Amino acid sequence: MNEQATSSKTSKMQSEALLTGRIFDDRGNRMSPTHARKGNIKYRYYLSSALLQGAAERAGSVRRVPVAQIDTLVIKSVRDRLASSEPVDDRTLVERHVSQVEVQREKLLIELAGADGRERALQVPWQKTAGKRRREILVPEGMPPQNARPIRSETRATLVASIARGRRWLKELISDAAASAETIAEREGCSIRKVNMTISLAFLTPDLVKAAIDGRLPHGMGVARLADLPAEWARQHEMLGLPSQ
Repeated sequence: MNEQATSSKTSKMQSEALLTGRIFDDRGNRMSPTHARKGNIKYRYYLSSALLQGAAERAGSVRRVPVAQIDTLVIKSVRDRLASSEPVDDRTLVERHVSQVEVQREKLLIELAGADGRERALQVPWQKTAGKRRREILVPEGMPPQNARPIRSETRATLVASIARGRRWLKELISDAAASAETIAEREGCSIRKVNMTISLAFLTPDLVKAAIDGRLPHGMGVARLADLPAEWARQHEMLGLPSQ
């Protein structure tokens, strides 16, 4: 039973980390998905296998990276590079086009597998964010600044990924006359309402999107709270009770 439980946890962790088996540090060590908890918050990472084997001296220049940040950056970079109009989900995109990702101190080296079998390298600027970076949280009106708590890391990662997905689906609806909320819902295996709610995130004001990416939104501002807001930017801030920037 313990073995089954461990296997189940490992499988779930790997399913949440899209680059499992394809990501390495800059000394050739495979990076495996793992997580840590702080209170009720779960933080997911790719960790150099050298650390897991107790050989820290063999680890690369970057030993641990956040799963959500790296997955999102790689997927966006690959989509931008391919510039394909073919709708494809994130996991299929990785399986078809990403051979390997190498994490270096100031960039990611992404090896792309072409349709002709030849591999191409894509270099993406990147730096690990300091763990104790101070964040100026957007404080809701009437709340003392000292009482404001930042958005949870898991909520933030889900929100940022949903915004990107909503923008991608909106672009699909605009560029493909045959596309509709119904066809997207059928392909993605979700409800039409979820598709519409996700697309509504594409209309968020730029400063709210930036605050989400930077982790400066207050606690509780997740997908459910930000979806289906008015298209007018000023009204969005008004309904959320957040100051305009």
